[in-house]
Formats: sequence, C-alpha cells, structure tokens
Amino acid sequence: MSTSTIAADAPRAAAPEALPDARERLLEAAEALIYAGGIHATGVDAIVRAAGAARKSFYTWFESKDALVAAALMRRDERWMRWFAEGTMKRGRTPRTRLIGMFDVLREWFASPGFHGCAFLNAAGETASPDDPVREVARLHKARLLAFVGEQCAAWAQAAGADRRVAARLARQWLILIDGAIGVALVSGAADAALDARAAGQQLLDALAPRPARLPRVSRARGAVQDGHKVGRARR
Repeated sequence: MSTSTIAADAPRAAAPEALPDARERLLEAAEALIYAGGIHATGVDAIVRAAGAARKSFYTWFESKDALVAAALMRRDERWMRWFAEGTMKRGRTPRTRLIGMFDVLREWFASPGFHGCAFLNAAGETASPDDPVREVARLHKARLLAFVGEQCAAWAQAAGADRRVAARLARQWLILIDGAIGVALVSGAADAALDARAAGQQLLDALAPRPARLPRVSRARGAVQDGHKVGRARR
C-alpha cells in the first residue's frame, strides 16, 4: 500500500517528540479516535490520554469538544483533498481518464485496513443541527470536493465539445457516484464498489458526450435524399 493511501486512510500515529506542540497532538488524537469510533463515543479524556497531553492543554487551545472536532476535521480535509487531487492527476493525461481514475484512487483507499468511510459524512450524521460547526466543516469539504470534480468535468466538456451546463450537472452527479461508492464500500466491506461506480461513470460520460452530426445521405438514384426528404432533379 502506498504512503499516499495510508495518509488518507487514518491519521498516522506519531511519537510525542515528533509532534511537540500539544495542540497538534490533540488534533492528531482527536482525528484518529473520532474517525475510528465516532464523535459521541469519543470523550475528551480519551483524546487527552491518546495525545499525551494535560487536560489543561485542551482548555488552553479549544473552548469545547465540538471546537476540537471541527478543527480536527479541517485538518483532515486539507490532507484528504491533497491526497485525492494528487492521486487523480497521476491517473491520466486527459480529463476523461482523470475522472475515471478517481475511482481507482478510491479503491485503494477502500482496500486499506484503516478505512471507515467518509469522515465528513460520518460526522455530519452525528450532528442534529445544520448550523453545527462540525456540519459546516462537512459542507465545506464536500464543496471543495465538488469544486475539484467540477474543474475536471469542465475540462472534459471543453474537450468533448459539450455545453458548460452539462459539465456543472455532471460534476454534481459525479460527486454522488463518489459518495455512493464510499457508502457502499463502508457497509459492504467490498472495495470493488469503486469499480461499479467507475463503470457507471463511464456510461454517464458516454451518454453526455455530444454525438457527431449525421451527414445527409445522397442517393445514386434519380433523386437525392437529404435528411429524410427526397429532392428530385429538375425536369428539362
């Protein structure tokens, strides 16, 4: 498994001396524990112990557990998006191959031992209010992911000669394929959910690509047939 996949899977365990700052240790521990077990199942004491920090350090840096969770998710968003974008760009030289390659990147993640689904969907599912800071971070992450996908869809549309409105719609549909694959892989434990999403994506691209204009058929008979209408020769 590549180091890039490990980076997206789960936060890496680091020795205290590698992360001397108490705030960074708290963020690292919070991200790891919450991703593996959920927000409500993870207490502040567990995070403080895992971070090797004093409880006083927690209150020095964060006003509440929710603030710590939101900051930890922001930290994960930066790393996950960098991993996903870099992996996507390495998958092909054309917009189509990069779009399809996204699902190969996801499959590597799904097959890793630390995979627990989308941290942001998981966190959003544990928050009741749409105004919750954690929910806002989840929305921000999906907006960033949609923007990146949208860039690739816009490039595909330009190369294929498709309308820009088609590209915007395709980006939203592509995001659904991505999140759907993540959800199926989490529940089923099948990394090949990414391959099913990839096949659906290929069909979607084929369906949305403009078809070349059909040339008029010319008959060798007395009359010429153009666009289904017979055009006779002028009589002398």
